[in-house]
Amino acid sequence: MVAMFFTVSVINNYALNFNIAMPLHMIFRSGSLIANMILGIVILKKRYSMSKYLSIVLVSVGIFICTVMSAQQVNVEKGASEEEGVYAFLHWLLGIAMLTFALLMSARMGIFQETLYKRHGKHSKEALFYNHCLPLPGFLLLSGDIYRHAVLFNQTSPVEIPVIGQSMPVMWFYLLMNVITQYVCIRGVFILTTECASLTVTLVVTLRKFLSLIISILYFQNPFTAWHWTGTAVVLLGTLLYTDVLSSVYTAIRGKKTDQKTE
Repeated sequence: MVAMFFTVSVINNYALNFNIAMPLHMIFRSGSLIANMILGIVILKKRYSMSKYLSIVLVSVGIFICTVMSAQQVNVEKGASEEEGVYAFLHWLLGIAMLTFALLMSARMGIFQETLYKRHGKHSKEALFYNHCLPLPGFLLLSGDIYRHAVLFNQTSPVEIPVIGQSMPVMWFYLLMNVITQYVCIRGVFILTTECASLTVTLVVTLRKFLSLIISILYFQNPFTAWHWTGTAVVLLGTLLYTDVLSSVYTAIRGKKTDQKTE
């Protein structure tokens, strides 16, 4: 599980080097429901209701729409030749292939994690520690890349930290804030896996990704067309359908109306 976690984390981050826009990255990773269902059928021999299969089709269509629209926006420098344009597109396709592999690997890791929890009990803190501690030697393979970025970080403009009054390069500050928020997020997910059903966890994580997507578009002014919004809405609808949230809300509203009539 540790090896899978390390592989998924590195590939998901490295895919950003292949002309993958952050909004597309978020939408693509929201397809974890598809991967989980496919591997659940193949490995665990699970069977699902028609509503589940319909939700998977919706998520697949949504991701396909966003991927196709993003393919048309692959940037090539002005004056670039047709050969360079083909190279840029193939470069982008390699990033999509990396995201697809990481998506399937992440789903396999989830199944493996579920098996471990059933066999040895649900220990969120222990799983969180080993998943992040044991892969650390693996980053020695990326030491050159890490050192190069550390040098680039040191060259960024300084910013003063509000609480302690000390200044540091702005990229190091961003990295520090990223580490803190990642820890809060990941620890919450690990605790959630021990307290709630897997569908609830998937819903919470997907909605968090959707919120991140909205912030990414509005704050960072990332390009997002009407087709992208359509694809995102279809992905969200498929996710809600998969987790039976829509039917639960409908049942709750219907039950409330029935109680009011009875009174």
